[in-house]
Amino acid sequence: MPASEEAEQHVIACCLLDGNDTIARCLEARLTPESFYWPYNQLLFQAIIELYQKGQPVTLEVLAEELNTRRLLEQIGGFPYLMQVTGKIPTTAHAGYFIEKVREKHLLRELIKTATGAVEQAYGFTGGLEEFVDKIEQDLFKVTQDRVSDSAQELKESVKEANTVIAKLLMKKGELTGVTSGFKDLDAMTFGFQRQEMIVVAARPSMGKTSFALNVAEAAALPKPGKADPVPTLIFSLEMSSAQLALRMLCARSRVNMKLLRDGLVSRDGHEVNALGQAAEEFKKTPILVDDSSNLTIMEMRAKARRIYARKKLGLIIVDYLREQQVAEVSRGLKAMAKELDLPVIVLSQLNRSSEKENRTPRLSDLRESGSIEQDADVVLMLSRPKDSDEKFQTAANVADLIVAKQRNGPVGDLKLTFLQEITRFENFTQ
Repeated sequence: MPASEEAEQHVIACCLLDGNDTIARCLEARLTPESFYWPYNQLLFQAIIELYQKGQPVTLEVLAEELNTRRLLEQIGGFPYLMQVTGKIPTTAHAGYFIEKVREKHLLRELIKTATGAVEQAYGFTGGLEEFVDKIEQDLFKVTQDRVSDSAQELKESVKEANTVIAKLLMKKGELTGVTSGFKDLDAMTFGFQRQEMIVVAARPSMGKTSFALNVAEAAALPKPGKADPVPTLIFSLEMSSAQLALRMLCARSRVNMKLLRDGLVSRDGHEVNALGQAAEEFKKTPILVDDSSNLTIMEMRAKARRIYARKKLGLIIVDYLREQQVAEVSRGLKAMAKELDLPVIVLSQLNRSSEKENRTPRLSDLRESGSIEQDADVVLMLSRPKDSDEKFQTAANVADLIVAKQRNGPVGDLKLTFLQEITRFENFTQ
C-alpha cells in the first residue's frame, strides 16, 4: 500500500524549505528512509537525515551537492527532480498531515507484509501451536513497537541516579542536583528544581508570579561565571507577548525602573541606557526560547516542546500561566511532559480569594482545583505579602513570603525574599 508520490514529495520539500523544524517533526513521528515507498524518495530522505545529524544546513543546494558527491544525484532523477519536488509545494503549513500520511501507509504496508506471512505460515503449520502463536505475536510487535515510546527501564538505572543524589547529600557539599532557582534559601531546601518534577508557583494576581518565573529563567540560562552551565529554557507565555517578557527581563537584569522607562523619564545618554544595552547583549546569547501563542491546548504545548527539544536539548520549561478552567486537565499533561522530556516544568497558577478574605497565610487548599494539583505537583510554592506590610510592600524594596507548601522529596517551610517592585525583581532576602 504505497503512499502517494505527492505525499512523500511534500514531506521532503517541507524538510528542505522549513529546515530543522520539519525534520524534527519527522523524527518525532519516527519516520525512517524505509517509511518512504518510492526508492528515490528513500535516498533523498536518507541524505537529509544525515545532513541534519551532522549539523549541516539542509537546503536544496547543499542536498544536491551531497548527492552529487556520492554519485546518487542522477539516480534520483538529477537536479530537475529536486526542483520538481520543491517547486510544487508553496507552503509547509500542511507538513504534519503529510508526515502522518507517510507514516500511516508505511505501517499498513508492514502490517500487510506480516499478516500475509502469518497466513502463509498458518497454511504450512505442522505443529507446536503455542510456539507458532508466540512467533506471530513477536512479528506483529516488531511492526507496532515504534508506535509507542519506551517507558519502562530497569530499576538499576534509577538506583544509580538515586545513589548520586545520596552521595552528594552525605558529603554535605550543598551541591545542586537540579536547576538553580537563583535563590539560595530555596535552593538549600530543594537542591534545585529536579528533572521530571512539576513545580507549581501560585499566588493572587499582581503578586509577582511572572516576575519570579522570569528571575528563575534568568538564573538558569544566565548563571554566574563558573557556577554552572547555561540551561536551555523554554517559556510558554499564554498571556503576555514575547516582547513584553523581554522588556521585563531587560529591566530586571539592568535594574532600570520600567515605569520611568515607559513614561519617557529615562535619559537617553544616562547609565540606564548603557545598562539596558549590556543586558540586551547578554540575553542575545542565552538559550531562552519564548512561545507566546495563546489558547494552546496541552497536546499542542507538548508537541511544540518535543519538536524544540529535538533540535535543542531543553533543561527547563516554564508555563505562564494555568487558567482556572484548565487546571484539572492540564496539570496531569504537564506532569507527563516533565517525565517524557526528563526536565523540570514550572507552572504558574492563581490562588483563590480565601486567604485574602480571611487575612491569613495561603495554604494548599487555596489552589484552584487544588485536588488535581496536589496529586500531580511535586513542589508547590506560594508567593504572599506578609500580612502586616501591605503598605510597606508598595515601596521600592519589600519583603515577600515564599511558602514551600509541598515538596514530595524534601522539607516544607516558609522563606523570605526581597521584592524590588520598581524593577519587578525578586532577590535573596536581606535585612
